[in-house]
Amino acid sequence: MKSRILAAAMLAGLLASGAAWADSNCDEPVANWQPRGMLRQQLEQRGWTVQRIKVDDGCYEVRGTDRLGNRVKAKYGPASLRIRKLEIDFSEGGDASGYLDQGQKTN
Repeated sequence: MKSRILAAAMLAGLLASGAAWADSNCDEPVANWQPRGMLRQQLEQRGWTVQRIKVDDGCYEVRGTDRLGNRVKAKYGPASLRIRKLEIDFSEGGDASGYLDQGQKTN
């Protein structure tokens, strides 16, 4: 019985990790990619300090700091320049309120 549960858990873990891995890849044709400089300019206009932009899994991966000094790592689609993934390492006392929609929803 334990071996069945363990096998099922391992299979579920492998399937979940495979789905997450596939989701993080960008598949936009290289002929449609925008220049990295355009992405850098957009991020700097938002107050980011960009340390580097590299290609990872077909996406532009950006490392830097946001306008509040929080370390950020983000992935963007290279053709659309739309964000695909964002990781924020908040500085002491920092929170996500600057990244969340604070508007009131009405029913």
